[in-house]
Amino acid sequence: MKLFKHSCSALLITMASSIAFADTSVIVSASNPNSTMDENTVSKIFLGKSKSFPDGSQALPVDQDEGSAVRESFNTTVLGKSDSQLKSYWSRLIFTGKGTPPKQSGTDADIKSLVANNPNIIGYIDSSAVDGTVKVVHKF
Repeated sequence: MKLFKHSCSALLITMASSIAFADTSVIVSASNPNSTMDENTVSKIFLGKSKSFPDGSQALPVDQDEGSAVRESFNTTVLGKSDSQLKSYWSRLIFTGKGTPPKQSGTDADIKSLVANNPNIIGYIDSSAVDGTVKVVHKF
């Protein structure tokens, strides 16, 4: 009986952690010619260090709204920065005139709609929201 309780507890913990760590997809329009990007390329675009996709076309990054779990996951996993570190990073670039942060453009549905309708926009959404209107170029 004790073994059964421990097994059930372990199963519940595993299930809860898989829900908490849902996959996130970096997306572009289905008409965008880029089919895959590594984490470094995505990071450079979202940190303003690169203004173009690997094929040379213009890249316009969009962020989810501040406070979203998907945004926090993206920032720590792909960009390697916390929200406060990113605010400090962008404050320095704005002050020196060397960059502007990605626009905050809403939720998964908002981002997906923007990306689907413009081949120059790149965003990120929960993988469960991906459909045929967008293309996944990186997943974590």
